Amino acid sequence: MKILVIQKKRIGDVLTSTIILEALKECFPNAELHYLVYENSYAVVKNNNFIDKIVVLDEKSRKGKLALLAFLFKIRKEKYDIVIDAYGKPNSVILAWFSGAKKTISFEKSYSKLLLSDVVNRNVTTESNASKAIEHRMALLKPLGIDFNLIAPKIFLSDEEISIGKQKIIDAKIDISKNIIMISALGSQDIKNYPLQYMAEVLDYIVAQKEVQILFNYLPWQQNQAIEIFNLCNETTKKNIFIDFFQDDLREFLAILFHCKALIGNEGGAANMAKALQIPTFSIYSPGITKTDWNVFENTTTNISVHYDDYADELPNEGDLFQKYSKFKPNYFYDKLLDFLNFNCK
Repeated sequence: MKILVIQKKRIGDVLTSTIILEALKECFPNAELHYLVYENSYAVVKNNNFIDKIVVLDEKSRKGKLALLAFLFKIRKEKYDIVIDAYGKPNSVILAWFSGAKKTISFEKSYSKLLLSDVVNRNVTTESNASKAIEHRMALLKPLGIDFNLIAPKIFLSDEEISIGKQKIIDAKIDISKNIIMISALGSQDIKNYPLQYMAEVLDYIVAQKEVQILFNYLPWQQNQAIEIFNLCNETTKKNIFIDFFQDDLREFLAILFHCKALIGNEGGAANMAKALQIPTFSIYSPGITKTDWNVFENTTTNISVHYDDYADELPNEGDLFQKYSKFKPNYFYDKLLDFLNFNCK
């Protein structure tokens, strides 16, 4: 049996959808499992034990009509028995349909019902602490008779990568034996950024509570904003931030993150990757994001998040998203952050 799972874009989504492949491997150990992703997401699925082949849809195939047609026929030649589309957009549904597989599964949409053999509904409410992100993906396995299972996404690093990550930390004069905190300094877009002044205040608070060494994670084009956060911190905090220690390569970043005590900051792909490495996370959600969609396997100790709506009794439900975020000052959640630090940063 040969099965293709499609989840083309966004690193967090690609990582989360790997639970489908783990569940498939558990139920069909002899099946050949392929995973279709964009090239920028390859790093989070590299070396994944549950994937037999990673199928990369590169930019040329995405944007060139002839190249895309050639890619579609390449997929068709694989003669998949089952195709599961976890992306659920028209172009991925067409890809699943064109594959020629007898069993094609995706989320229920007007177009997917017309083209695919099976469609499933997304739950309106969550039924576990796994989050809607996990529950929706596991629901795609119902047409195959696979029951819901609490599976957490995983990232697989080689011993060599872990060793290289450790050496990079040592070479940067960072004490590997002491607390290292990765800060998710910025979100993927401005509306997801916790206000820069407030993020600086969070860092000041962390340093005041614990002896820590702080690393920043951000996208290359966000460097100026990251430096702005650094400049807004007090002088004591600045001395504990290794602002020049930055990893542009995603696998190298993961190898560094592996050695951190925790990841703190904006909710997003970095938080998902930390959880997949079993690194504790404290995530700050933008008011525009529904927390239950992505608060994967939260508890009261190692995975915690805060959201504007958590403080509805104290904060006004008015204004646009930026105005709401400006009212969500760090002092609202300092107690939760302190509990998190006390548990994970001894």
